[in-house]
Amino acid sequence: MNILNRRTDSIIFSAEAESIGQLVVMAILSGADLSGAYLARADLSEVNLSGADLSEVNLLGADLSRANLSGADLSRADLSVADLSRANLSRADLSGADLSGANLLGADLSEADLFEAVLTNAVGYCK
Repeated sequence: MNILNRRTDSIIFSAEAESIGQLVVMAILSGADLSGAYLARADLSEVNLSGADLSEVNLLGADLSRANLSGADLSRADLSVADLSRANLSRADLSGADLSGANLLGADLSEADLFEAVLTNAVGYCK
């Protein structure tokens, strides 16, 4: 399986894995730079991505339900229509991220940086 760069289509990380979630964890543990990766519609539910650099990643429509994204850098990421229900986003950097139409029901956004984040039609977000 491969993880591609969203702009150049070049391979960022490649390995044999049973799921995209396992591949992403393997990439993070190996120290791969996933910023700018294309992970649209990926099933990353319940995956531990705490502290990961996922800046500018395309996660459009991804399933991140119950994922641990505490302290993750999701700045300028495309999280539109993503399922972030019950995800741990505490202390995550979501500055400039697009969360349009995202499901945030039950998500922990404590101390998350939402500066200039787009939350149009996001479900479950309360200011």
